[in-house]
Amino acid sequence: MVPLVLALCESAGKPVGVKRFCVSGILNGRDGGRKDLGTMSDEEEIILSELNDEELVLQMHDDLYDGLKEEIEEGTNILLERGWTPYDVLTKALVEGMRIVGIDFRDGILFVPEVLLAANAMKAGMAILRPLLVETGAPKLGSMVIGTVKGDIHDIGKNLVGMMMEGAGFDVIDLGINTDVDKYLAALEEHKPDILGMSALLTTTMPYMKVVIDTLIAQGKRDDYIVLVGGAPLNEEFGKAVGADAYCRDAAVAVETAKNLIARKHNQLGARATTA
Repeated sequence: MVPLVLALCESAGKPVGVKRFCVSGILNGRDGGRKDLGTMSDEEEIILSELNDEELVLQMHDDLYDGLKEEIEEGTNILLERGWTPYDVLTKALVEGMRIVGIDFRDGILFVPEVLLAANAMKAGMAILRPLLVETGAPKLGSMVIGTVKGDIHDIGKNLVGMMMEGAGFDVIDLGINTDVDKYLAALEEHKPDILGMSALLTTTMPYMKVVIDTLIAQGKRDDYIVLVGGAPLNEEFGKAVGADAYCRDAAVAVETAKNLIARKHNQLGARATTA
């Protein structure tokens, strides 16, 4: 496996919008057919504003992959100035770029530090798009309440899931760490999400997930939500034992699982409406 080369992807003091071509995309086979390693220089500069729309979107995928926050902000603003809708910028430039990141994270090509950089770059683009998406009423895939369970203060994995879920088109309400059952229930009541996500890194705190799920069952609300659980000490068997809909081993799996379960839920609701 060829290691990710981040050093060659930095702007090296150049103004935003002028950057070196990111060779990590080439090394990982993501050149999109635009350039050949034998015909380009590591020092070749790209001026984002001079790229056509297709080239700019592909370059933004590379920039997300390499966690280049300022370039993502620049590219997002350029597409908006060219008349792109906020939703198209989100789905075609940012979400698609994070989908590529998610695949390589799942396959072990990228690791947590690189994915966090990509997610932070994604957040920079989202900060520009979010108010515009609200104004235009752009569609969302769904919504999620997520938190690390009571007694546990670890949040890197949870934060990564939240950022990648948001990047995939979900609204995410992050409850933070040390979340007790009352806080989960209050958030579910207030936000009425599609998904409840719970994270734990300690073997001593992971049983608390069952406390939350059992409380939802006792209140007759369990079937109102898709429940996803994750964390280093968990496994699929544990997820089934506590009554979750799915165990997700990492953020990329969480995104794909959420999409699949949301689609299944919508299909079931549609079938019920048809037969009613």
